[in-house]
Amino acid sequence: MYGQMSRPLIVFLLILSVCQSIHYEPNWESLDSRPLPSWYDEAKIGIFLHWGVFSVPSFYSEWFWKRWKDGEPSVVNFMKQNYRPDFTYADFAPMFQTEFYDPNKWADLFQAAGARYVVQVTKHVEGFTSWPSKYSWNWNAMDVGPKRDLVGELASAIRNRTNIHFGVYHCLYEWFNPLFLQDTANKFQTNDFVMRKTLPELYELVNKYEPDLLWSDGDWMGPDWYWNSTIFLAWLYNESPVKDKIIVNDRWGYNTRCKHGGFWDCADKFNPGKLMPHKWEDCMAIDKQSWGYRRTTTVDELYSIKELIALLIEIVSFGGNLLVNVGPTSYGTIAPIFEERLRQMGSWLDVNGDAIYATKPWTYQNDSMTPGVWYTSKAGTSGTEVYAITIKWPSSVLTLADPVVSIDTTVSLLGYSGSVKYKPGVAGGIEIYAPDLNIEDIPCLWAWTFKMTGLKNA
Repeated sequence: MYGQMSRPLIVFLLILSVCQSIHYEPNWESLDSRPLPSWYDEAKIGIFLHWGVFSVPSFYSEWFWKRWKDGEPSVVNFMKQNYRPDFTYADFAPMFQTEFYDPNKWADLFQAAGARYVVQVTKHVEGFTSWPSKYSWNWNAMDVGPKRDLVGELASAIRNRTNIHFGVYHCLYEWFNPLFLQDTANKFQTNDFVMRKTLPELYELVNKYEPDLLWSDGDWMGPDWYWNSTIFLAWLYNESPVKDKIIVNDRWGYNTRCKHGGFWDCADKFNPGKLMPHKWEDCMAIDKQSWGYRRTTTVDELYSIKELIALLIEIVSFGGNLLVNVGPTSYGTIAPIFEERLRQMGSWLDVNGDAIYATKPWTYQNDSMTPGVWYTSKAGTSGTEVYAITIKWPSSVLTLADPVVSIDTTVSLLGYSGSVKYKPGVAGGIEIYAPDLNIEDIPCLWAWTFKMTGLKNA
């Protein structure tokens, strides 16, 4: 049989056989040896969706319930002024109607934003599940409120209408679940909450929706052995229906962040400001004060599109991904200001995506002479292509200290069909002459990319 096969096919089959024979043990040394599926590093940009019962009061933040119980004055006063004295947090759930929720419109928006993956919050610390979980009786989106499978609907829309990878967020613990409170009172010598709630939900999520990414959170409340994290991940990598494509983060116990798992989150809004030895992600929110939707949000509390693009460029230059959060409303829409930010990001990526998607960090991350210039790179047909992305349009000449030109060097401006002139810098580097363009002819807004090929030090 082998004599009838081509050599590339034989090699492919041998590699496939080896990959299928790998078995991961329930310990970090084995689990951390699993290669990260390549799609995640190539994606660079994701959309995060914090949506739940907390979207009904849409005040303070997604931690509304906990802050109310803790006696946060602004939250306590809000409840006194707007709700009857015996109102409970559970009374918000029937008001979570999502009556204008159209997952097809959301999918189209995320595609227009240039996102390559989406992470939907399926259960936050309040414990309410956005899918009809049989482990969250009468506290899920099918039994109360929307009477819909919010997770399943979005997963189908994403997969049917886009090339975006679908992911789910799941919080390991719940603020006021009696089983969890009992486990903590027992100093984690029992794990009834994990065995009866957390793990069954995780298995249910994976088997039912087959996500490409599983974003765990709430890990800080207990060690990895309490959550049975390594046992679950071994099943995920060895036996689950998504074992060959699934990607996870590092939030599997208070002792695992920035150490174990798939990609590293380390902390919310994490930006190391340097290259990391491991694939990482910066999860951030357009609303600087909250992950969930707030009716009191003001424009000055939001990332401007200039700030968002500048952050994206910096994160990618350091080898990270950017997960951009928006908080949908309780009635199922994404507020116009958030939609505008996402569409602006997408319009910028339409021009500059080659400098972002599937790139690798270059030898230098930012120029050593000119501030506000960041580098990325990728393999091209004639060698390494280096992208210099500047957040300020050069008035005449862009002077860069780090690229070393050769007789084969070419320079172009993404989105511009004309030629771009340059010369070697006086003290090394390169001087790029910006095209003399009217403002309406500049190929994009907010940041601009000069592509260089044939560099000596590429």
